[in-house]
Amino acid sequence: MEIAVLIPCYNEEQTIGKVIEDFKRELPMATIYVYDNNSSDGTSEVAKQHGAMVKREILQGKGNVVRSMFRDINADVYVMVDGDDTYPAEFVHEIIKPIVTHEANMVIGDRLSNGTYFNENKRMFHNTGNTVVKGLINFLYKSEIKDIMTGYRAFDKLFVKSIPIMSPGFEIETEMSLHALDKKFKIKEVPIDYRDRPEGSESKLNTFSDGIKVLNMIFTLFKEFKPFQFFSLWSVLLLVLGLAVGIPVIYEFIATDYITKVPSAILAVGLVILSVLSFGCGLILDTISSQNKKQYELNLNRLSSDLGGEK
Repeated sequence: MEIAVLIPCYNEEQTIGKVIEDFKRELPMATIYVYDNNSSDGTSEVAKQHGAMVKREILQGKGNVVRSMFRDINADVYVMVDGDDTYPAEFVHEIIKPIVTHEANMVIGDRLSNGTYFNENKRMFHNTGNTVVKGLINFLYKSEIKDIMTGYRAFDKLFVKSIPIMSPGFEIETEMSLHALDKKFKIKEVPIDYRDRPEGSESKLNTFSDGIKVLNMIFTLFKEFKPFQFFSLWSVLLLVLGLAVGIPVIYEFIATDYITKVPSAILAVGLVILSVLSFGCGLILDTISSQNKKQYELNLNRLSSDLGGEK
């Protein structure tokens, strides 16, 4: 069974050598790929010195790197890990086991359950951001995933070759989690330890700008994956606003047979019309989404047959 360790990197000269050596020790049979995303330091040179297969991705952003990795590399088991030495390599055996035994299509390295992430991570608001994103996704998809944004994962070939990656940046982990939930891939979580970056190593994640991108990704995929629920929420909101504006107008007409609040009446009618249109859009797009899901399942069956494996 061919195992590929995928390490997306941007300016990780200080840590990449140790990460490669740790995974070579744990998985001596695996091929280790380092994708350098326009680093300005010696990341590529250090990775080559430690025996990794080094490739370059010109388009900036982690999502762009992962897209190229998934397109370029063929393997039976894929392990994705960050190059910042925050994820211990010794957990890789537990992470790949559900893939090898066909119990999962994607395995998530859960940093949050045992508390190590909250103890080790010193970056302000990261813990809050993780909690908000996790809670929002689990609420929308009625799931119980404990760590949505971890960078330590394993995949089988079917998942890797069938996911349409659209995220350019750090939203990629959120997109993979949402894709797996929506397309009903088998997901398994494995608790792992987390350690903070070593002294002198800097995080490339911007808490606020990347956090907004993640929330935008959730918003966009919720609209695409569940259009009826999405537009129904807007429909209800517009209807409530329309009634709030219109009820005084109706009360006035019943009491006096006259309407003096003409602007309010026009606004109320407009809001109710928008509510009906939103509901209609939801129904139409839900039908289209349902057809797309059926087509995706048929394509997935063909791909599974071509790969000669199990889903």
